[in-house]
Amino acid sequence: MPLPPVPALRKTRAPLVALAALLVSLTPASGAMLLVANKSEATLSLLDLDSRALVATLPTGEGPHEVAVSPDGSTAAVANYGGRAAGSTLTLIDLAARRVARTIELAPHRRPHGLVFLPDGRRLLVTAEESRALLVVDLERGVVERALTTGAEVSHMVAVAPDGTRAYVANIGSGSVTVLDLASGERKSEIRTGRGAEGIAVTPDGAELWVTNREDDSVSVIDTASLAVVATLAAPDFPIRAEATPDGSRILVSCAGSGDLAVFDRRARALERRVPLPAAAGATEGKLFGGRFGASSVPIGIEIAPDGKRAWVAHATADLISEVDLERLAKSGELVAGREPDGMAYTPLGAR
Repeated sequence: MPLPPVPALRKTRAPLVALAALLVSLTPASGAMLLVANKSEATLSLLDLDSRALVATLPTGEGPHEVAVSPDGSTAAVANYGGRAAGSTLTLIDLAARRVARTIELAPHRRPHGLVFLPDGRRLLVTAEESRALLVVDLERGVVERALTTGAEVSHMVAVAPDGTRAYVANIGSGSVTVLDLASGERKSEIRTGRGAEGIAVTPDGAELWVTNREDDSVSVIDTASLAVVATLAAPDFPIRAEATPDGSRILVSCAGSGDLAVFDRRARALERRVPLPAAAGATEGKLFGGRFGASSVPIGIEIAPDGKRAWVAHATADLISEVDLERLAKSGELVAGREPDGMAYTPLGAR
């Protein structure tokens, strides 16, 4: 998706961090890439998935929490959540050129977090926590097209129906999911799930939502036809993200407190296996959860390969990413990005 030229790029970090844009791995690479948002250093790492080498490190705004890739794989958008001061920008990355393309200002909306592209690839859905809203951003024009009110506290993550007609927003503060009609902008429903509703995944057929309730150590299953909770499953400790496999047979849930990955059988609505993700916790100072989880490496972000054979889980305190073999349901390797990795995305565009 081509992006219009802009007169100048907004400065997002000090010169030392800007130099990171010039860091390119000397290891030859040619495969697809994993994009990793590094919250504590305001960067995005581009990792080649064939060689597991660092391809490039690009500057973002402060506190990049989530990243999403356009349907054609050419553009990445990063939500700059901010630190002590609330963030209000998106960073757009030209993935073919491996460079920052532009910065989009979202103010007066602040604390952008969850991201998902609409099927047209031109518009992006962005949660804005301080506004209690879901923003529809036109990336070609670089403007907020609409702000849809969630009416809930700490609207954090967002998922979209496969046909692009509905958005589902998980609200940490309200322990709920808001359902929004994207054509009319109407707020269709608010579904109570559990305390700390945060991670959210829509199944590929669009029939179910799986929502992690981090304070209740549970996962709620919502039927999207009736908009009702049809099952609540135990998921200790501190389930924080959920992702559906491409075939819709499993839901992966990262558990920040226990430091592992819970794999649920969707059809049975039951836990299939807990996958250990051994990783030594590192320094916690300045990181979002600090030392709250003790020796846990705090796995948060999850990304699944389009073929469903591999998944990656970002460990916020260990500063690494676990690779998981989904056929064996076992950890199969590690990748290293930057400090406090979290949000991730896959692109078929590899290094050249």
